[in-house]
Amino acid sequence: MDVDPKLLLQKLLQKGVIDEISAKRYEEEAMQKKITLEEYLLTFTRLTDDNVLSAKAEVLNVPYVNIGTTAVDPQAMNYVSKDIAQEYHIIPYFYEAEKKQLYVATSKPLNISALEFLSNKTGLKVVPVLASESEIMKALTVATSLNLSPVVKEAVADIGPQTDTQKLQSISNYNTAPIAKIVNTIVEFGIKNRASDIHIEPEELKTRVRYRIDGILTEKLTLPRSIHDSLVSRVKILGGMKIDEKRIPQDGRFNYKLKHDEIDLRLSSLPTVNGEKMVMRLLHKTGGLPQLNELGLDGVQLNKFETGIAKSYGIVLVTGPTGSGKTTTLYSVLGNLNTKSVNIVTLEDPVEYQIEGINQVQINSQAGLTFATGLKSFLRQDPNIILVGEIRDKETTQLAIQAALTGHLVFSTLHTNDAATAIPRLIDLGGEPFLIASVLNLSMGQRIVRKVCQNCKEFYTPTPEVQKSIKDELGNLFPKQYQDGQPLRLARGRGCEECNHSGYMGRIGIFEILNITTGINNLVLKEASARDITAQAVKEGMILMKQDGFLKALVGVTTLEEIMRVTEE
Repeated sequence: MDVDPKLLLQKLLQKGVIDEISAKRYEEEAMQKKITLEEYLLTFTRLTDDNVLSAKAEVLNVPYVNIGTTAVDPQAMNYVSKDIAQEYHIIPYFYEAEKKQLYVATSKPLNISALEFLSNKTGLKVVPVLASESEIMKALTVATSLNLSPVVKEAVADIGPQTDTQKLQSISNYNTAPIAKIVNTIVEFGIKNRASDIHIEPEELKTRVRYRIDGILTEKLTLPRSIHDSLVSRVKILGGMKIDEKRIPQDGRFNYKLKHDEIDLRLSSLPTVNGEKMVMRLLHKTGGLPQLNELGLDGVQLNKFETGIAKSYGIVLVTGPTGSGKTTTLYSVLGNLNTKSVNIVTLEDPVEYQIEGINQVQINSQAGLTFATGLKSFLRQDPNIILVGEIRDKETTQLAIQAALTGHLVFSTLHTNDAATAIPRLIDLGGEPFLIASVLNLSMGQRIVRKVCQNCKEFYTPTPEVQKSIKDELGNLFPKQYQDGQPLRLARGRGCEECNHSGYMGRIGIFEILNITTGINNLVLKEASARDITAQAVKEGMILMKQDGFLKALVGVTTLEEIMRVTEE
């Protein structure tokens, strides 16, 4: 059913999404193109589906759901066959057992005959919820690929109303049990969709499963709350954890093979008010380490970095917040430097990837093996290169400096927002400025951005305002081919099955590299602020992280939105 265009425009005006001038123009242009106002708004304007459809839902007096970001409950899917869902372009996404209500996402919430048919077919009260038709069909594809409805129904029947620890173990122990099949499906879906982490989270009425894909956490599945304990127990059994201990956090691990892919899963359980939350980190054993240029380092920056790591002694720091790819960068560097003529030792928390030919040690605080104590021992192991997972205290800082002064090449990470802030941070941690000036080779700040999907990439010309902001940000780095007034072209992904309809596929780093020159050294000795150090480095040619991102956006590797997301968060 088409909504009254005047009512839709009025609602958008009330919500402050558009202004009067735009409203009039949209109405006229939709009439000229001989399409509905809704089609026009979704196709030819910058308004999002959320903007348009939430306003439409209010006009029609029905709920609205963004089904693209909403997990689908297999119990709900169990009530409607795939054929019926495809025929009516609907997806049942939530079942409320107490009220016997089935929530169905549809682009036609006022289609009475379809609603009556579904109600008679299911024996439930059907609650229609407005959603984008294209997003419904995408969600239906994902839900069908998981195909968990029959096995979830079987698992709920197996478990019953009450389950003690002994029964949990019995239910969760067998590889052919429904719970085991659910866990396998959850893990395999994560592997096939390039997830780095899987979160199984208990809530009061349901359990939700979220996947971190290309750095973004997305809810893909909800499960009945009644099977949560047995689900967690199954994962604990696989990871060698205690299933009867639910009061304290636990860690575990297990290997999973899927065709030619072997994955190491690191497990972490955490007691919450609603039950135990389980996080599984997926680490691929196959595929090898990326090369430096594959990380996103190129041109001048790659040359600067390679010069800094080629020295036989000194400190190289990689900085950034958690999840910015620091460990991956350091592993790539070690893979690059790993030859039979050097002795490389690492001290990590935890060891994420095992590299042949490198002596890797994992922190064990309970046994007294910390970054500081481990570093002391390393100096008696005749190393050439030392990797310390993180510099986080005074003793580790001073030992790292001492190691560099005595002829070792030391790599480590710091949790700072940019490359320049690493220097004041080292001084705060007890490093003497004159020693830092003499041993620091370089400091590199980094973030990770999602890459545009190559399968559905398209180019567009941004608005004059956006073009001006890019030009202002880049300054003398602005590409010459655009300086004669030629309009910029940026890339974006339309969304396809290859990228799970996100428009993005894979990730790449954006960097800023601070080389320790004579000018920077003088500022270190004066204990100058990070701002002053950055200003001097820019004068000497340092490319800032946001500038590196904008340059990557201009060649179609990523989007402007991604750069703003990671550099301004």
